[in-house]
Amino acid sequence: MGNEPFEQFAIPNEVRAFIEQSVAQARTAFNGIVEAANQAVAQWQGQTEAARNGTSEIAHKSMAYAEKNMSATFDFAQKLMHAKDPAEVMRLQTEFLAAQTQTLSTQVRELGQSAAKIVMDAAKSKS
Repeated sequence: MGNEPFEQFAIPNEVRAFIEQSVAQARTAFNGIVEAANQAVAQWQGQTEAARNGTSEIAHKSMAYAEKNMSATFDFAQKLMHAKDPAEVMRLQTEFLAAQTQTLSTQVRELGQSAAKIVMDAAKSKS
């Protein structure tokens, strides 16, 4: 054991570089998946105009939310790699969880509003 209290917490530079490269590669792969999914969503068509517009809106929102959430997760992982001690890890995790809880709450509310709009538009179009 060395003189540094968090020496056992230190990540060797080679391991840190490997992890950072892995996170970067995962981010690139995810961005490719998001792009392909967004292209698929853009080509998707529904049976009625109201339902198509509404479900398309929900699909696009869902993809945007997934992309935003994964990007935040990758950013969080990268910040963890540079944490200097367990206290910083805990602070980063607390901040990330609080931000994601708020983000997910907003996303669920917005998707619920979009779903309610679809139902109301479908009811209007049947009248």
